[in-house]
Amino acid sequence: MKSLPLALGFSCVASMAIADTTVQSCNRDVTFDTVPTAAISNDVNLTEMMLVLGLADKMVGYTGISGWKTLDEEMRAGVEQLPELSAKYPSKEVLIGADADFFFAGWNYGMKVGGEVTPETLSPFDIKVYELTESCIHIGEKDKVSMDDMYNDLLNLGAIFDVSDKAKELVAGYKADLANFTASLNTGDEPLRVFVYDSGEDTPFTAGRYAMPTALIEAAGGKNVLDDFEKSWATVTWEEVVERNPEVIVIVNYGNVTAEEKRAFMMSNPAFADIDAVKNDRFVTLEYVEATPGPRNIAAIKKLSSAFWGE
Repeated sequence: MKSLPLALGFSCVASMAIADTTVQSCNRDVTFDTVPTAAISNDVNLTEMMLVLGLADKMVGYTGISGWKTLDEEMRAGVEQLPELSAKYPSKEVLIGADADFFFAGWNYGMKVGGEVTPETLSPFDIKVYELTESCIHIGEKDKVSMDDMYNDLLNLGAIFDVSDKAKELVAGYKADLANFTASLNTGDEPLRVFVYDSGEDTPFTAGRYAMPTALIEAAGGKNVLDDFEKSWATVTWEEVVERNPEVIVIVNYGNVTAEEKRAFMMSNPAFADIDAVKNDRFVTLEYVEATPGPRNIAAIKKLSSAFWGE
């Protein structure tokens, strides 16, 4: 299994033109000869990646946020000049109607395998697609999730939009911040056993080996009890969760069911009474934008660490 490389080599030319900037997007090489000027991002975390690189002026809008999530004050300020073109996944007509030339999305982050909106269906309309690295597992093999998945996306976006210096500076800052934090982190002798509860009562939707929370939990000194589950975000059985007996439960907060309601469901269900996390009422909440790849991941690791180790 080969790792996905970081942004590939590129050469510079004058003004807005860039000479054959090529990046790897999942299993494809995507080449740009100009900087996109009518970009659209899907989902809150991907949109924040665009914003943190200062690319709002290269965007014509975003999609896939208000249908599921509530924007916090920071996010609202970042996108106030941009229209939301679709509350949930966009149709092909929405992207074409906006005269988009670039779509930043992912598999199950705005695109579905075999769906209406894919790199192949958008290609005839000159809309180039860059796919979220974390999501590549849906169409092929990739290594276990790591923080490099998020760094890779920022560096590739930097290359695509000719802001590589800014992207490299951001990534270097994130890496240094995380290294300094983890160097002074006092953890236990063994990683804490952690379960990620995204949603669902009959069967829980959770993070497996290829979903970003696995990397966040490990950086904070824990271990996802389902890190051998060969999926990204998917459902398991409650029996599996009980059997693996997590010591801490990470709740992903978004949608109509609140984090407190998810905690109450687990605390009140007799089937979960013997789970250590339930017995000791050890829950920590991550907002959706913290739990998915994006600029808030380092802060999320610090939040998890505080909940795990009381620091």
